[in-house]
Amino acid sequence: MYSNKYIFIYSSVMVLIVALLLSAAAMFLKPMQERNMRIEKMQNILASINITASRGEAETLFDQYIVETKVVNSKGEEIEGNAFNVNLQDENRKAPEERQLPVFIADVDGDTYYIVPLRGNGLWGAIWGYFSLASDLETVVGANFDHASETPGLGAEISQREFENQFAGKRIFDEEGTFTPVTVVKGGAPEGDPHGVDAISGGTITSNGVTNMIRDGLGIYESYFLKLKSL
Repeated sequence: MYSNKYIFIYSSVMVLIVALLLSAAAMFLKPMQERNMRIEKMQNILASINITASRGEAETLFDQYIVETKVVNSKGEEIEGNAFNVNLQDENRKAPEERQLPVFIADVDGDTYYIVPLRGNGLWGAIWGYFSLASDLETVVGANFDHASETPGLGAEISQREFENQFAGKRIFDEEGTFTPVTVVKGGAPEGDPHGVDAISGGTITSNGVTNMIRDGLGIYESYFLKLKSL
């Protein structure tokens, strides 16, 4: 029969040992976790310009196609910063004029594409993605979306290629040059609509979240796009 003192000391020592083991495991695995996150980010950026990269290919293809990165502000001015390391979740908590806005510039077979990250809210949590534009800064080349906790078969469909592929060829400025971002239309976009794509059946709130994310996420880059278009 063990005394209460023995049980208390034994339990405390075991808790301390387990805590030390967990801390050591977390420290040991952290570099691998960070590398996996970095590779997944590269894959998503490449997917927005319709380049599929396996985990093993991601770093090589990213270096091959992403020829320049920069950080701009809401006035369209280039500022100091590392585009790849900018955390959009943190930036979206700041006032628009204080945000760092990453831009990734790709060269695909001689064509220049501009890629920007987006982040918003779906029905059950955060949604995010990358949007790529052709060199005219109007035509969408591709889109890649993901989510934290949307429902499979409903809101989670935003991360499926069938939904993402609708964005290719759409436009974010109208014929008068007014910023008119792509909208996800419940019930289906009119045929030939250059600014609309079909919403997800049963995923109205998340579809609206994608619309809001594109409007707000691209809108803050409008000055940068207009500045480039005027050059």
